[in-house]
Amino acid sequence: MDHKNAIISVRDLVKKYDDFTAVQGISFDVYENEIFGLLGPNGAGKTTTLEILETLREKTSGEIFVDGFSIEKEANKIKRIIGVQLQAAGYYPNLNLIELMELFSGLYGVRIKPMEMLEKVNLQDKAKAKYKALSGGQKQRFSIATTLINAPKIIFLDEPTTGLDPQARRNLWDLISTIRNNGTTVVITTHYMDEAEQLCDRVAFVERGKIIALDSPDSLIDALVNSGFERKKEVKKANLEDVFINLTGKEWREDN
Repeated sequence: MDHKNAIISVRDLVKKYDDFTAVQGISFDVYENEIFGLLGPNGAGKTTTLEILETLREKTSGEIFVDGFSIEKEANKIKRIIGVQLQAAGYYPNLNLIELMELFSGLYGVRIKPMEMLEKVNLQDKAKAKYKALSGGQKQRFSIATTLINAPKIIFLDEPTTGLDPQARRNLWDLISTIRNNGTTVVITTHYMDEAEQLCDRVAFVERGKIIALDSPDSLIDALVNSGFERKKEVKKANLEDVFINLTGKEWREDN
C-alpha cells in the first residue's frame, strides 16, 4: 500500500477492568480520509477501543496519537477535531431539532446554522419536529448531524444502522460516503458485513480484545477464496435486499 498519512495511530493499546482485559495490546493505523471499520462479536473490545479514541474512556496502557496529538497530553486538542455521536438527544425528547442543534453547538462552543446542519443529513423538513417524533432512520441521521457540529476531521459512528429497514440503511450508507467525500475520516463499528464490505476501505476484525485480521474487504475475501473456501449456496447476481430496494423504491421517504 502506498504511504498514506495515518490520522490515527494506535500502538499496543491495553484496557483492563479489574481482572478482565477488554483490549489486549492492539495496534493499527487509520489513514486520512478513509472509512475504517472495527468489526467483531459483541464483547470483543470494539466499543471500548472506540471510546478510548474518543477520549471518553481512559486506557490502561499503550500509545495513541490522533492527528499528531497525544491522547495522554493533548486530549482537549483531540476533542476539538473529532465528532462523536451525542446521546443527549434522548434526554430532551421534547425539544425540536433546531433547539437540539443549538443546545449541542453550545456544548461545543461553536456557532453553527442549525438548518445548514440539518440539510447535510436531509432533515431540513423535520427542523420543527420534536426529537421523539422522529423515526429510527431519522434519529440516526440526526445523531450523525450531531457529529458534524464542530466541523471535525474524524467522526466515530458506533453501529449507526442497527435496527433500520433496508431503505433507511442504504440512505445512511450514502450519507456516510458523502461525509467522507467531503474530506472527513470515518471510523465505524458494525455487525453488518455487507455494510462493511460496501463502505469500508479497510476493516479490522477484533476478537477477544485482539486484532485477528486487518486489510481491505476485497483482500480479505480474496484470501479466503484462495484458501479453497467455497460457499454452499450458488452465488446469484442479486440478493433479497436488492429485491426489496427495487420493489419499494429508492427515494427518501418518511420512514415512520
